Amino acid sequence: MTKDSRFLVSCCHLGMFVQAMVINLTPLLFIPLREQFGLTFEQIGRLVLLNFLTQMVVDLVCTALADRVPTKPLVVAANFLAALGLVVFATAPFVLDSPYAGLVLGTLIFSTGCGLLEVLLSPIINAVPSERKSGAMALLHAFYPIGKVAVIIVTGLALWLAGVASWPAVVLIWALVPLLNTLGFALVRIPPLAPEQGGTGLLTMLRTPTLWLLLAAMALAGASEVTVAQWASAYIETGLGFSKVIADLVGFGLFGVGMVIGRLWFARHGEHEHLDATMRLGAAASAACAVAMATLPLPWLALIMAGASGFFVSMLWPGALSLAAARYPLAGASLFALLAAAGDGGGALMPWGVGVIADAVAHLPGIALGDLTPEQIGLRAALLVSAICPAALLPVLAALRRQAR
Repeated sequence: MTKDSRFLVSCCHLGMFVQAMVINLTPLLFIPLREQFGLTFEQIGRLVLLNFLTQMVVDLVCTALADRVPTKPLVVAANFLAALGLVVFATAPFVLDSPYAGLVLGTLIFSTGCGLLEVLLSPIINAVPSERKSGAMALLHAFYPIGKVAVIIVTGLALWLAGVASWPAVVLIWALVPLLNTLGFALVRIPPLAPEQGGTGLLTMLRTPTLWLLLAAMALAGASEVTVAQWASAYIETGLGFSKVIADLVGFGLFGVGMVIGRLWFARHGEHEHLDATMRLGAAASAACAVAMATLPLPWLALIMAGASGFFVSMLWPGALSLAAARYPLAGASLFALLAAAGDGGGALMPWGVGVIADAVAHLPGIALGDLTPEQIGLRAALLVSAICPAALLPVLAALRRQAR
């Protein structure tokens, strides 16, 4: 591999880090934002909804534009929008008449950048000459949970040392990372992406029930992963009663470490003849972890289950992609853009639903359960309902097995 290729690969790795950083930074701020601006759980969940719906729209648009627009301007714009969105998120709430409108504006901007990164990074890595393309692709996607863990640890420590009121400064400092990567991609040469030749057309695939099952699997995988990822810190702090530093560094951190271990293990062992069994294990165990987190009477046990949840849920997204690649080996980039849109759709709706359910339960007349506050009861009930997503993945996997036979 040439020096230019190594630099390009490093920019792609940092791009995946940026995507993870931007998506997972906001959940660490859920409780500070709620307390500072008087937000409801539904409004917090709506930020997640807007984040992933925006990425889903970008995925769908890129299905038509990715092969018509030069790659370099798109990937440069992706990193710049991620940086700009973070700057707006940190500053607009204190400038606009409506602080929440500022948060929404920043979310829309950085989510657009994240959507572009999601679509572009994998084909760029695939276009770089390499003797181990599958290993290179696996390493790229491992940088997502690595970025998640890094942002959890650094942000959690920063908020603990400087105080939660310092969150705008922390967000502005993080904005330097995508800004640096904007410069990196602007300087590096990007090879032309391989054109699709003799592939299976998207319209042809849409006429098959298998694709619709795969889209359902992807949506449920996205919902299962993103719900816990986005709500873990807030749930551990408010729902279980831990301090914010414990919620961020131990609870959310354990979830992130579990994802790193799971993704690296999956990259090495996931693509074999037992892929279906691995997926079923991940789905069943993810549902069990959500139920355990919501119902275990000892908070420390629920905290440990957050780490286990990260490990098992990490198998679902790459597993769904691997199933799709096996069923449609001649498919082009349009298939994976559509799958990403389905995953982002699931990742948008269920986290928002958690906020809606938590608010609804917390405001029920006379709601009481032991020493728990109404807010704690609401969050526990919402997390319990979210177990439906990985559980529903099991019959979808069974239907895919029947289709394969």
